[in-house]
Amino acid sequence: MPGELLRYLGAPAGFAWWWWLVAGVCAAVVVAWYSAVYAWTLPPARLRRVPVIRTVHSWLVRRRFRATVTKITDQYRAGQLSDGQAAAAIRRTLRSFLSVTTGNRVQYMHIDDIVGQPELAPTAPVFTALNDAQFSTERTDFARVAHAASEVIRTWT
Repeated sequence: MPGELLRYLGAPAGFAWWWWLVAGVCAAVVVAWYSAVYAWTLPPARLRRVPVIRTVHSWLVRRRFRATVTKITDQYRAGQLSDGQAAAAIRRTLRSFLSVTTGNRVQYMHIDDIVGQPELAPTAPVFTALNDAQFSTERTDFARVAHAASEVIRTWT
């Protein structure tokens, strides 16, 4: 009697073809995830040297810092920031942008140091205008200064 039941036993059924597809997609997602995390956490200096990532990184950095300048300008227009506060915030943003894109420690440079750097020299008039907007007692055209800072970020290569 027990021997007669053995004829119903057989090998396990094979996997369907779509399970192999699901396994391949899962493996590709894991590899892509780790590659993205690795690339995302690279220092900006290394990102500037990788050919394909360089253009994407440059675009993302410009987009991020322009959005910050726009946000500061919107806060200024809404009356949440004074001339000095808005100019200081934009100056800080522009210095951070230049530090990320060039690798120079622009946050610690005076305007004379910025003029002395050939790569940074074109930004000196914007920094001078931002200083005037922050420390001047007379009213400045803040929209023009903010637009100039935004244009520096937009056109930076």
